[in-house]
Amino acid sequence: MWIWYIRGMSEIQLQGNGFIIRGWKKGDEISLQKNANNPNVSACLMDRFPSPYTMEAAMSWVDFLIDQDPVINFAITIDDEVIGGIGMEPRQDVYRKTAIIGYWLSEELWGKGIMPEAVKLVTEYAFTHLDFIRLQASVYSKNPASMRVLEKAGYVKEGVMRNAVIKGGEILDEHMYAILK
Repeated sequence: MWIWYIRGMSEIQLQGNGFIIRGWKKGDEISLQKNANNPNVSACLMDRFPSPYTMEAAMSWVDFLIDQDPVINFAITIDDEVIGGIGMEPRQDVYRKTAIIGYWLSEELWGKGIMPEAVKLVTEYAFTHLDFIRLQASVYSKNPASMRVLEKAGYVKEGVMRNAVIKGGEILDEHMYAILK
């Protein structure tokens, strides 16, 4: 892994095996909308992830993240096409050294090892360049593939919150995973 980090320009690139994780930029909207607009992608994400994923949603997302400082939300790209996203949401108050990590990937690329590597890269970035001591992720019970992603990236299941989530009218358990610095 290599990290190219230019603080003044907020440019970060994390090099994966056949993909790059980088900050969002103008021009990402078309491939973002194309690859995020899939009900199978949004099925295991929070409801705030739009479905259908419109061009307006893509434009709004890119505009919102274009000048992040620090960069905590990234596009996953192949040949500069957005094929997924991964980011951290810092918690507040007594949880201020913890962030929640979340991710999605174009369905055509599921099962190819991209996401476990992407989670590892962003985790290393978070612990090396940011002030976090803990990253955590929650996974709905109907998404065992995402549980495997986190386990392959070194995260440990800490518990199951029973009947904690309602997604698509279905009551689901929420599995909590975490990794420490």
